[in-house]
Amino acid sequence: MLLEINRPSFLIKYLSSETSDEWIKLAISNPLEILIDHAHCERKAAGFAIQLMFRYPSEQDLAEVLSPIAREELEHFEKILYFLKDLGHGLRTLKPPPYGTELTKSIRKDEPNRMLDSFLIAGLIEARSHERLSLLALNSENESFKVLYQSLLESEARHFGIYWKLAKTKFSRNKTFKRLEELSKIESDILSQTYYEPRIHS
Repeated sequence: MLLEINRPSFLIKYLSSETSDEWIKLAISNPLEILIDHAHCERKAAGFAIQLMFRYPSEQDLAEVLSPIAREELEHFEKILYFLKDLGHGLRTLKPPPYGTELTKSIRKDEPNRMLDSFLIAGLIEARSHERLSLLALNSENESFKVLYQSLLESEARHFGIYWKLAKTKFSRNKTFKRLEELSKIESDILSQTYYEPRIHS
């Protein structure tokens, strides 16, 4: 039984709330389900980066930035697949939490607001993933799981930074900060209203 919960010494700057102890305990109690869900998260993150490249083909610098992200997300997806295989398990369908669907509803339809919101929401998802992988790396009871999550951490933080830089490059700093604060609050509210289940974003 998890008696003491460890938390990282740093706070994720742009998140409006911290993950609860209840989520941590549930995640640690369901390591395989959490890991399989995270494999799906990596796959979806790669897909979102590719989707942005197709949506904005005239933004020449976008493909240069997002193509490596998509490739790295898929590399992580494969890394988790092999890890699961070594454990005698494989990928399976899991019912996704409403987090992603609800969050993307906040993306405005008109351009260029749609572009800004897409960058910021992608970044917030990466930031939340970084926070939760940090918690898993600190609290997982299996050393091999700890090592795996630790190996994925750096890229989650870097990907947030890339999306944040894209937003600041193409939009004013004030507009970017204001919208990030709004979306961060929405992200936090979605999590607070979501029934806990062993998912990375529940």
